[in-house]
Amino acid sequence: MARLQIALPLFLIYLALSSKPAEETANHSPIPNLVFGAFLAIGISLLLSDRRQPFNWSRFIPFLIGLVRYALLVIVDMFESAIQVAQIVLNPKLPINPGIIAIDSGCKNDLAMALSAHAITLTPGEMVVAIDESGIMYTHTLNIARSKEYAEQAQEQRRSLLSKIVE
Repeated sequence: MARLQIALPLFLIYLALSSKPAEETANHSPIPNLVFGAFLAIGISLLLSDRRQPFNWSRFIPFLIGLVRYALLVIVDMFESAIQVAQIVLNPKLPINPGIIAIDSGCKNDLAMALSAHAITLTPGEMVVAIDESGIMYTHTLNIARSKEYAEQAQEQRRSLLSKIVE
């Protein structure tokens, strides 16, 4: 039953992503696409390790909302950082103070910690260079003064959203 709880949403996502307008599929049968989607969903569910807890449908809506909010947060951070890096490139007289700062991930889950480090690295001008055993992310930044004041606030937002997505 647990495999079906994983395979069914995967199958529905596959169908949503692979659907084509009716005029494009008028001469083709949808059966091969349905069969392929079913095999793909079942195959992925078999590859996943056994879940200790069954799929909880009551967490699905908070998961989706958290996922969308997290994606928007990462996109906004990327654009803001890209503008700041472009200002530095276009005006070399702008003072920069590069260095490495320590950011506590605060994540209990390894996946949440990895996603948080990935979000930091995606933003231009910042890059996680190491993570220690206690979850401290050592991040290279172009402006230490700006990053120190912003890092904890941004990490708290990421931590809050990732707790809804991963944990």
